[in-house]
Amino acid sequence: MSMSQDKLYTLADILEWDEGERAEVIDGSLYMMATPSRIHQKISGELFGQLREYLRGKQCEVYAAPFAVRLFEGAEDSPENVYTMVEPDISVICSPEKLDDMGCKGAPDLIIEILSPSTRRHDRLTKFNLYQRAGVREYWIVDPSDRSVQSFLLENNAYIARDFAVNDDKITVNVLQDCVIDLAPVFAR
Repeated sequence: MSMSQDKLYTLADILEWDEGERAEVIDGSLYMMATPSRIHQKISGELFGQLREYLRGKQCEVYAAPFAVRLFEGAEDSPENVYTMVEPDISVICSPEKLDDMGCKGAPDLIIEILSPSTRRHDRLTKFNLYQRAGVREYWIVDPSDRSVQSFLLENNAYIARDFAVNDDKITVNVLQDCVIDLAPVFAR
């Protein structure tokens, strides 16, 4: 695949690539994705497992990457005019009408991103602002290096820092009633 600095990329471009190449498009800019580390996958798997268990029998659903989230796609949009598609590490969607065969059309209720050395700035700045603009109700940033989770809750169209937990703390998922995540197994080595 050849990339151009001048081109505005769309979902249609990504759909044409080999499945082994993972990328996100944010406002037409292309971001290639590296293969996650073992620790990243372990943390993601544990968070996903706890959320899946909590959501069993409930309306909301949880998905782990790779899972396409088209934050601003409208009903009439085609892949050629969708300029933002991301693959959050974990997405929770509570509106079944947002789900289709490709993934999620619109803002999930909760997005969790797990930092890596190559995504630290991107997740803390670019995606933070993107998810806030898109109306994602809750955003978690998980930092494996200091074994922490910071949660942000959308209030009046802006993220407010809600919780900060480390090591073997427990942290509440604010958009899911009575859902508490135990971090001890998440950060167990």
